[in-house]
Amino acid sequence: MAELNEEQDKRELYAVLNLSPEASDEEIRKAYRQWAQLYHPDKFQSPNLKDAATENFQRVCEAYEILSDPIKRQVYDIYGMEGLKSGLELGPSLEKVEEIKAELDRMKRMRELEKKAARIQSSGTIMSNISLPQYLVGEGLFQGMAMTSEIQSELSKRSVAVIGGNLAVDGHVGGGGANAVLSHQLSEASSIDFMASAGLRSLLGVQTSRHISSHSSATAGLTLSLKDGSLNLSNAWTRQLSDTTNGSIQLLLGSHSSVAVGWQKKDKRRTASGEVKFGTGSFETSVHYTHRFSSKSHGCIAGRVGSSSIEMEVGGGRKLSKFSTVRWLYVIGIQGISWRFELYRGGQKLVVPILLTDYLNPVFATGAFVIPASFYLVLKKFFIKPYYLKRSKQKALEKEGKSSAQVQEGRAAAEKAQKLQQNVANRKRNKQLEMDGLVIMKALYGSDTILNNLDSSNETSFESTSGVIDVTTPLNFLVNDSSQLKLHEGVKKSGIMGFCDPCPGEHKMLYVEYSYASNQHRVLVDDYEELLIPQGIHRI
Repeated sequence: MAELNEEQDKRELYAVLNLSPEASDEEIRKAYRQWAQLYHPDKFQSPNLKDAATENFQRVCEAYEILSDPIKRQVYDIYGMEGLKSGLELGPSLEKVEEIKAELDRMKRMRELEKKAARIQSSGTIMSNISLPQYLVGEGLFQGMAMTSEIQSELSKRSVAVIGGNLAVDGHVGGGGANAVLSHQLSEASSIDFMASAGLRSLLGVQTSRHISSHSSATAGLTLSLKDGSLNLSNAWTRQLSDTTNGSIQLLLGSHSSVAVGWQKKDKRRTASGEVKFGTGSFETSVHYTHRFSSKSHGCIAGRVGSSSIEMEVGGGRKLSKFSTVRWLYVIGIQGISWRFELYRGGQKLVVPILLTDYLNPVFATGAFVIPASFYLVLKKFFIKPYYLKRSKQKALEKEGKSSAQVQEGRAAAEKAQKLQQNVANRKRNKQLEMDGLVIMKALYGSDTILNNLDSSNETSFESTSGVIDVTTPLNFLVNDSSQLKLHEGVKKSGIMGFCDPCPGEHKMLYVEYSYASNQHRVLVDDYEELLIPQGIHRI
């Protein structure tokens, strides 16, 4: 529906002249003469009406200038006003519709490629390990620090280059490294990556991936260690088990051979995953579950059991803004009790693990969980929630104010246009009354909720509301000498002269009551639906 509306909104100029998107050149000229004659500023003496006529006359002239030019009309039909304003210029040698469209598509692709090539994405992680037991014995608060950074750049539509580095310090020992990856999309189903790294792990590698079917994919890789010359072979298979569940198997052969089997289930509110991994003389099982309480907050629990560790994590996070998220995790295991704070901002990540104690104590473990959790609940109830409610109300008021100003401006423009149409509309109405022809008795355009209720009831009274606008005058003006009125399919009615959008963002309809041949009629049509009256099926 969104894509359809985009195409239909590119037809606003057709609404200004009340034309079909398939209108001929002669129909465009005829409509222009009709509207230009009505809105010509020289016909009005009153300063207010003269200003309104000038404004509407300029709209009519702009619509005619674009729709009467074959090249501009093609650009407008394909890309709308944005295409015309973006400076898309087509050579005079292009005459056929196919040639024009091909050239426009080519230029659009070039602009997209330029934007992608110029766009560079960066990401990084900083981890700072804090140890309270170490601090209490006088060995310093910070146990170590690690940093990783990565820059990704699109070289072309199919190729991406990634350059990164890492640095780690643990006590008095430190080291670092650098890595580079070049990814190339071979086809829609396969890709290949070339990897190289130097430093603590100096290696060269290549990896290829392929979609075997719509539900399965496979990856194979080979790396060569530049330190000891060892080779490592990796294989991974992933299959979609259901609409929300994926399964995977990973095999690694080399100096540290291992086999891992995992699964992941994800829907709108929950994410669960698990993995069982067997290696040379070791094994590990892990499970992770995340639940989204709302669009801004989530909770998680995870557990790991292995040959060298037993650990459990409990915590949650909250979205601070569109790009920022903060998380707190409580970690307890055989290696001690710790907190972990995480801050995500765009592609950057800050992680601060705090080791509280390196031994297990039931009282300390309970306090380390209950105290910060209770503190957060109090903070959320008395500070965070009131703050976000206040900000949401403020944003809603600002949005309502902007929408209200937009509607008021549109209503004012529609009222001016209707004043200019009034005399001609009255003459047409009187002529139709004399010949017992088509007379628009009442026409309302706006919120489908309001108009559906109005159409389904026997009462035809209408109280003024901000959700609709009275368009009786412009419809009477559009009635032709043959006692017919036609609004074209696929053209948004708010663009018709004398109309406006009284409820931005809502679905709109047009309600019409009319008389024809001494009979009363009623019809309700969608915003983009064709209206052709009179018709017998509309008779009450």
